Amino acid sequence: MPNKSDWYVYILQCADHTLYTGVATDVVARLATHNAGKGAKYTRGRLPVALLYQESAENRGAALKREHAIKKMRASDKRQLIETQAPNKPDIPARCRAKKTTTAAASGNAARK
Repeated sequence: MPNKSDWYVYILQCADHTLYTGVATDVVARLATHNAGKGAKYTRGRLPVALLYQESAENRGAALKREHAIKKMRASDKRQLIETQAPNKPDIPARCRAKKTTTAAASGNAARK
């Protein structure tokens, strides 16, 4: 059971499919704050957001260092990191997991005129 002082680094996917990385002690509460439009300025115009990834850190300093390292990664490297965490891993509550949806346009099956 995690302690209240545990810190986490998390990655969210915004509605426009961009990624946002942050730190928090309570990721579920922070996700709710983002989706209420009261989180980071970056996510406010890109709602809703969904939790894709989280990892624990020993303390705030370690979480901030890891956040910085993740933010410096290319988007493709971040998505690869996300894929390393199994979709049914219990440390991400089911209500926070992103649903994978593919539109016809995104899959390349859009009707062409």
